[in-house]
Amino acid sequence: MHSMREKTQDERDLLERARSLVPALKARTAQADKDLKVPVESVLELQSAGLLRALQPRAFGGYEVDPRTFFEIQTILAEGCMSTAWIYGVMGVHPWQLARYPIEAQREVWADDHSALICSTYMPAARVTVVEGGYRISGRWGFSSGSEHCQWVFLGGILPPDGDMPAEHGTFLLPRSDYQIEHNWDVMGLRGTGSHDIVVEDVFVPAHRVQRTNNCTLEATPGRLVNSNPIYAIPFAQVFSRAVSTSALGALQGAINEFRDNAARHIGKHGARTAEDPVAQTAVAEAMITVDSLRLVLERNYEHLMSLARAGEYPDTETRLLYRYQSAYVTNICAERANDLLRSMAASGLYNTNPVARLFRDLHQARGHIANNYMAYGRSYGAVLLGLPNPDPYV
Repeated sequence: MHSMREKTQDERDLLERARSLVPALKARTAQADKDLKVPVESVLELQSAGLLRALQPRAFGGYEVDPRTFFEIQTILAEGCMSTAWIYGVMGVHPWQLARYPIEAQREVWADDHSALICSTYMPAARVTVVEGGYRISGRWGFSSGSEHCQWVFLGGILPPDGDMPAEHGTFLLPRSDYQIEHNWDVMGLRGTGSHDIVVEDVFVPAHRVQRTNNCTLEATPGRLVNSNPIYAIPFAQVFSRAVSTSALGALQGAINEFRDNAARHIGKHGARTAEDPVAQTAVAEAMITVDSLRLVLERNYEHLMSLARAGEYPDTETRLLYRYQSAYVTNICAERANDLLRSMAASGLYNTNPVARLFRDLHQARGHIANNYMAYGRSYGAVLLGLPNPDPYV
């Protein structure tokens, strides 16, 4: 990703380490798909390289990098293995969210282990009861990516009204001892993400481990009084949504790399060279300009979000909806471009061992995430453009 800004030495080092991991991640893709889990050694390498602490506060061993660097790391990893890049995006963005929690919660997670990992599932499935000092919750949540590698979980639920605070989405932080993982992830693509169900039965969650997810005030995000880097002032939806779409950029780049290598040497049974096929030429050119365009939009959007955060300003509704829509659009258009590449490989491209076919499956699986429902977010943005009220309470 070509940046419009000067990176710090820490950022350059992290990007270099990410690039060095790509061959090993690529070599483990089949194993990840077979095991329905990114190999433990891959996660250990991400941790050893410091990549999972990219957005973590410096007070707890992190780097506090610009989000653009975090997402560039994710795209690099996806060139090797989209499942690894997907769980990197999810597990790697959670230190950013925890940094906004009360300091007591941060210490519980990181005081003894700066490498502790958090998984999540934000669907508002919690049955919530207000009790003295906090809440009791129960429920079942789906799609918790990377859950087998983590020691904590963020879970979604609707917090009841509290004084002047209306009922709204909340995120509950629980330790591994308070929830069960139900292994039920067996799907078409992103198989290595191990996005299993989480089950909780009547567990107490103290108030300091609960956050009003989309409330960006200092009252709701008191960790920002301690962690004052402006990266922690960006609205939640503008950060997490990109964590589950940006791996598609790297995956499409990986598919382009594989396609170019294959096309340069492939000669069909009837003597036709793929490299000379006008359909193949158009497909790879379209894929390349798609990656380039989407990267430029991401870079521009975060330049704006960071400038607002530095100034202590909050993006307006139209901007938030536009950026949300653009994030959701990424997986859709990347999947379409992967379609074109795979179609240009004809019958020889259909084997499961073909890396482009694997990335095709991964990209189409990524489209299914609720945060990547580009049509819904497009309608919300369009409604506001046409003078109607914002219909999306989570943006």
